Amino acid sequence: MGIAAFVLRRLCAGLLLLSALSFLVFALLAASPGTPIQTLLGTRPATPELVAELRARHHLDDPFAVQYLHWLSDAVHLDLGRSISVQPGTPVADIIYGRMALTAELALYCLLLALLVGVPLGMAAGIRRGRTADRGISLLATVGFGAPVHALSIVLLYVFGVVLGWFPVYGAGEGFADRVTHLTLPAVALATVLSAVVIRQTRAATLTVTRQDYVTFARLRGLSPARVLFRYVLRNSAPPVVTSAGLLLIAPLGSGIFIEQVFSLPGAGSLLLSAVASEDVPVVQGLTLLLGALVIVINLLVDLLTFLLDPRIRLHAEGES
Repeated sequence: MGIAAFVLRRLCAGLLLLSALSFLVFALLAASPGTPIQTLLGTRPATPELVAELRARHHLDDPFAVQYLHWLSDAVHLDLGRSISVQPGTPVADIIYGRMALTAELALYCLLLALLVGVPLGMAAGIRRGRTADRGISLLATVGFGAPVHALSIVLLYVFGVVLGWFPVYGAGEGFADRVTHLTLPAVALATVLSAVVIRQTRAATLTVTRQDYVTFARLRGLSPARVLFRYVLRNSAPPVVTSAGLLLIAPLGSGIFIEQVFSLPGAGSLLLSAVASEDVPVVQGLTLLLGALVIVINLLVDLLTFLLDPRIRLHAEGES
C-alpha cells in the first residue's frame, strides 16, 4: 500500500467519523429542552416576525434530514449560525475564532515544554536502565502523571502568581512576550502531566532501540556514544514519540477547560462552559464540531507521520495490500 492509498484510506475513515459527529452535534438542537424555536429565541420576545425569521433561517418547516443537510452545507462554508446568549446576534464563527486561537497557543506551548523536558529525560532513563537516574526519572514521571491538573494549577497560581508575584494570575495578555508570560503557568500545569507521558514513551522506545543488533554493531565498530545516540537511538526512537506528541496535542483541548477557568483565560474551554450554562446551542454546536474536526485532523496527521517515519508500518501496510 503506497502513501496515497494510505492517506486515502485514513481520510475516508476520518470523513465518516466527522459525518457521524456532525449529525450528533446537529441533533443537539432537537434534543434541547423545549421546542427548537424556544431554544433559538433564548430570552428574546417571541414576536411573529422573529419566529418567522428563525423558522425560515433554520428550515424548521422541513423534515429533520433536510434541516440537517442545510445546516451541514452552511457549516462547510463556516456559517455556524448566530449566538443566542453568549454574544447575542454575533456570528458563531467569529466568536470561536478568537477563542480557539488562544487555546491553540496554549496547546502548542504545553507540547513544546513537554517535549523539551520529556524527550531528554526519557532517553536518559532508557540509556541508564536500572540505575539511579532511571529510577529517579521514572519516579518523577509517575508523580507527574498522577498529578491532578486542576489542583496543580491552583498551587502554581498561588505560589508563583500570588505569593512570589513572578507571573500574572489571570488574563491572556497582549503581544507576544506578554502572552507567553500569561500562558506560562497554565502551560506548566498541563505540561507536567504531558511530559510524564513523553518520558514513559521515550524511555520505552529507547530501551527497544538500544537492544537492536544494529546498535550493538555500531558500538562494536567503535563509534562514540554520542554518535550512536544521535544517529541510531534518537532517529529510531522518533516514531512512537512523534505519535504520542501528536496525540498529546489533543489533551489540552479537554484539560484546558479547567485550566482556563483557574487562570481566567478566554479560550475555547471557557467559551464552551459559558455556552452550555446559557444554553447557547449554536455556539455549543459550532465549537463541538470544530473541536471534533481538529481531533480527527490531528489523528490523521499522526498516522501519516508514523507511516513516513516507521518502515515497519509501511511493510505491514504493503503486506495487507
